[in-house]
Amino acid sequence: MTVQQLHNCGAVWRETVPVQEVFEGRTIWQGEVEVFDLNGHPKAKRAYGWSHKEGKDDSDEKFVTVLEIPPVTSAESAVKVAIVAEVRGGRNDH
Repeated sequence: MTVQQLHNCGAVWRETVPVQEVFEGRTIWQGEVEVFDLNGHPKAKRAYGWSHKEGKDDSDEKFVTVLEIPPVTSAESAVKVAIVAEVRGGRNDH
């Protein structure tokens, strides 16, 4: 499981949450976010994960995981933080 490998802890799938992120009246991201309960992580009790197409002709798939560490408190805020990090050229996995 990707979440377990990335964050070196146990992860149990909890639910799938549909998320639509709208900015200035336009949908900039829409998809399903998988929510995982973590055990053994020193800072987070939950993680959020999803994938999206990218690259030339959307031929590549990028996996994103975000830990539930404030300001991340929900699937929606995880998507927002990841979008901001991507725009700023940062990493998406926290």
